[in-house]
Amino acid sequence: MKNIFPKLSMNKKLALIAFVLGLTAIFAGNPYRGSSVTMDVKELALIIDKQADHISSEELAGWIIQEKSDFKLLDLRAEKEFNEYHIPSAELVPLAELNEYPLLRNEKLVLYSEGGIHSAQAWMLLRAKGYKSVYMLMGGLDEWTDKILFPKLAQNATPEQTAAFEKMKEVSKFFGGSPQAGGVVEEVSAKKSIPKLEMPSGTSAPTAGKKKKKEGC
Repeated sequence: MKNIFPKLSMNKKLALIAFVLGLTAIFAGNPYRGSSVTMDVKELALIIDKQADHISSEELAGWIIQEKSDFKLLDLRAEKEFNEYHIPSAELVPLAELNEYPLLRNEKLVLYSEGGIHSAQAWMLLRAKGYKSVYMLMGGLDEWTDKILFPKLAQNATPEQTAAFEKMKEVSKFFGGSPQAGGVVEEVSAKKSIPKLEMPSGTSAPTAGKKKKKEGC
């Protein structure tokens, strides 16, 4: 660990420290006393350094649109927040209940919370318990809201940025969002509002109660 830590950037060092403190907070709070877990801190540092511990909002949106079934999306927030809005296909698993939630060790698990602190704690817990395919949604629901539901195009955008925005417009509308070009919300009022859980008419996407398409053979 001492050979790896100095090579990390400041942000990655802070992330590693936050993760370790997050795990300490989990067990200090005594929700899982009596559980035996282990963590290879050197391995943890390597994972953070390679940014192999998270996926982007754009990547997750693509998986949902393609109806991939090789992952499980876990929402770690409170039930009230989950009922107000959650990412399609997500399952409600409050952090305090994660230890008892039935998960398969060969599943790809994607975790998200509002910003990311609870996701980091849950990631640490699952990794310590031997789950290898665990990922956090980068930026949590906050980044999903900004990049998927309300993507923005600056007034002085380059042609490349404009082309990328045109693609994100369709993704945003698929999830009931409102893309914004030049600071103006398209086809809706200028006030941001989180969309209802139902998909817009004429679109389809997997929801928590819909069986997802199987992958491969």
